[in-house]
Amino acid sequence: MNEEAIQLNAITPISKEETGQQRWDRFTPINTGEEYIESLRGRGLTVYLMGEQIDEPVDHPIIRPSINALRATYDLAIDDPDLATAWSPLIDSPVNRFLHLVESPEDLVLKNRMQRRMGQLTGTCFQRCAGLDTISVLHSITYDIDQKHGTEYHQRYLDFMVHAQRNNIILGAGMTDPKGDRGKRPHEQDDPDLFMHVTKRTDAGLYVKGAKAHMTGGLNSHWICVMPTMNMLEEDRDYAVVGLLPADAKGISYIYGRQSCDTRALEEGDIDAGNAEYGGQEVLVVFDDVFIPWEHVLMDGEYEFAQTMVSRFTAYHRASYVCKTGLGDVMVGAAAAIAEYNGADKASHIKDKLVEMTHLNETIFSSGIASSYQASQLDSGIFMNDELLSNVCKHNVTRFPYEIARFAQDLAGGLMVTLPSQQDFEHEEAGPILAKYLKGRSDIPVEKRMRMLRLIENMTLGRNAVGYLTESLHGAGSPQAQRIQILRSMDVERKKRYAENLAGIDVIASDAD
Repeated sequence: MNEEAIQLNAITPISKEETGQQRWDRFTPINTGEEYIESLRGRGLTVYLMGEQIDEPVDHPIIRPSINALRATYDLAIDDPDLATAWSPLIDSPVNRFLHLVESPEDLVLKNRMQRRMGQLTGTCFQRCAGLDTISVLHSITYDIDQKHGTEYHQRYLDFMVHAQRNNIILGAGMTDPKGDRGKRPHEQDDPDLFMHVTKRTDAGLYVKGAKAHMTGGLNSHWICVMPTMNMLEEDRDYAVVGLLPADAKGISYIYGRQSCDTRALEEGDIDAGNAEYGGQEVLVVFDDVFIPWEHVLMDGEYEFAQTMVSRFTAYHRASYVCKTGLGDVMVGAAAAIAEYNGADKASHIKDKLVEMTHLNETIFSSGIASSYQASQLDSGIFMNDELLSNVCKHNVTRFPYEIARFAQDLAGGLMVTLPSQQDFEHEEAGPILAKYLKGRSDIPVEKRMRMLRLIENMTLGRNAVGYLTESLHGAGSPQAQRIQILRSMDVERKKRYAENLAGIDVIASDAD
């Protein structure tokens, strides 16, 4: 690593037990998207991708599109501050909305509108929603633990947030453990590291060991919050830990996840990638006795709060999946455009399919935005989405994007998956042949048709199908997780009384009487 890179980035790792204040003192505040990209350089991370250790992830062609997507969250705050920033009473200054503490239902509504806008701009997962929802849930959970146990977690949390907002950082959410044998509790696993747990406590802090799976944007974050992934019993006390730690802390390593068609980023040209500028990212993050100073420990053994934390996190995060409506807007636009390029846009069945795609997309948005408008205030003062409607939103997301994608593929036609490569189109002999036989409307350049077909392929089969389809199914809990929460919240007994009152059953004696 060269000295220039070390000086440019202010968070190079050190091996001693470092306090949080020492770490913040060496961090350079971020103002723009380009400054964000530079903040990731020279960190000395241990990163593995496709059998190789990557020296500088920022410049790797497979990784860079995911960094660009996060860059856009900084750029939007500059381009549209009314949408993407908010006034923070913590630092008495505007902050990026991805770091804002929810003070009202309107904050949640604006968050949802910002998420939809980000989806429209990037066409992929922009990797900050889970971190924002972690920030939100920590506000109330730390407060509630303090009220019961007399701890100091809430003030630690507020102190961290002051630094986070002033420095304009990205926080990654580390919730999902590998879990091992699903039939066993954390403390019952043959290998204790299959759930994150505390291995040692010192006067300065504690150490954790384990891994966090599917971490969205983990490699692109400045800090990571580790937290429980499920309810805990007293025997799981050492697994009930919440801590904040720098992404380059000693003992952390990253193994980058593969995505469909990701190696197209290594090819010449930008057409076959479909969306060459933006992409998502998931990594397996391994923690090998990583130190967390006490000032950044926000739960240590208060196992009875783990389930509440998970439930509240999902109330925020499942409503955050309105971000998929931004991607849905892109899908509707791509389907309409390719129908036009093919000369089929005037057909009534084409218009009807576009109407149905829009109906499904807006149904997702309406349930998510309703959960924000119906938010309630918790004891700590923060607002939380309506839990039932948030789960309805996410359950819609597990289904509707697949149908929207099916319609897009229908309108695109089979050429979407049989289209020759950009290199073939540029070939001296093959190129003119392809230009002749793969043209749609005579007034539409062949390249426009190629690019739109590749975009639809990218979002329904390729790299960004991860963010639009598979993540829609499994992110923030798979479908059954939402059904369980809906069952808990649907209050059938009250609804039965409504029906019985109208039917006059309340005045009829039962057989038992």
